[in-house]
Amino acid sequence: MKTCLKKKKVLTVKVVSPPCLQDRKRSGRDKHGSCSTQFPANYSMSSLDILVDQYVNYLIFEKGLSDKTIESYTSDLARHLEFLKQKGVKKIADADTPLILKHLIALRDAGLGSKSCARHLITLRGFYKFLAQEKIIDYDPARLIDLPKSGLKLPDVLTVADVNILLNMPDTDKPLGKRNAAMLELIYAAGLRVSELVTLKLLDVNLEACFVRVLGKGSKERVVPIGMCAREKIDDYINTARPLLLKNHISHYMFIARAGNPMTRQGFWKLLKQYARQAGIRKKITPHSLRHSFASHLLEGGADLRAVQIMLGHVDISTTQIYTHIAREHLRKMHEKYHPRG
Repeated sequence: MKTCLKKKKVLTVKVVSPPCLQDRKRSGRDKHGSCSTQFPANYSMSSLDILVDQYVNYLIFEKGLSDKTIESYTSDLARHLEFLKQKGVKKIADADTPLILKHLIALRDAGLGSKSCARHLITLRGFYKFLAQEKIIDYDPARLIDLPKSGLKLPDVLTVADVNILLNMPDTDKPLGKRNAAMLELIYAAGLRVSELVTLKLLDVNLEACFVRVLGKGSKERVVPIGMCAREKIDDYINTARPLLLKNHISHYMFIARAGNPMTRQGFWKLLKQYARQAGIRKKITPHSLRHSFASHLLEGGADLRAVQIMLGHVDISTTQIYTHIAREHLRKMHEKYHPRG
């Protein structure tokens, strides 16, 4: 890319939404949107609701999922917890792969269709992966369970044209507009997670060499190139807008809000939705949409899958391969359009 963007009887379980979903505005959440909960050393079934609460909060603020989707995930997890209790599971660490498979079989026998069962599996895979990443369990018991192809949902990706329009929406005649333009440009240019974007510090960006140093999941560091477009927007923001926004405050963070505090994930998400509406983009957009678009556009342009994996910070290349489905679809359409016998 050379432009600068150029039924049978159904098992019923009463679902009680966790606190983070019941009221997102309550206290008990840190400034980055995470529930400030101290977990006990022994994660018993009695403490599992706390883990669900933390996971739901992660889905809201990190993944940007809608209330409807969050309710579905919460319902799936409530049904799973009820199943574990019926099986006499005392600790979450005792939930193994065969037990999860038994739950999925029970759901099918209760009359759930293949797509609904696939959604349940997606929920469980996400939940156990989260627990493993947080070192609450030693391994992910859902990792080895394959997702049915009919249940595979590809990432939401914007077109290059949509990205161009979106990135040009901020009013760069104003300091906040320059900050917002730099944030949008950088999250797309480097394929950052929103949590990585808002925690970025000044020293993490090297404008002369055009790269950004990112501390990703599991405190794994990676270096990603950013390109000239992002460099220009960031340079303009640092030299003209950031001092005005700081006023008399001091901050090591690159992107700041009031009183020199770092920008929050929620704040950036609101800005993104606002600009998407103004741009006339009808599809749902979350901060992760720009990360998805970054990967898909690189692959469409001929980038090596391994290189994209490194830039995204994926430990397993199979995680990155989801984007090849989109790239292949793009190539198929190009073949149909331009090949004489397409």
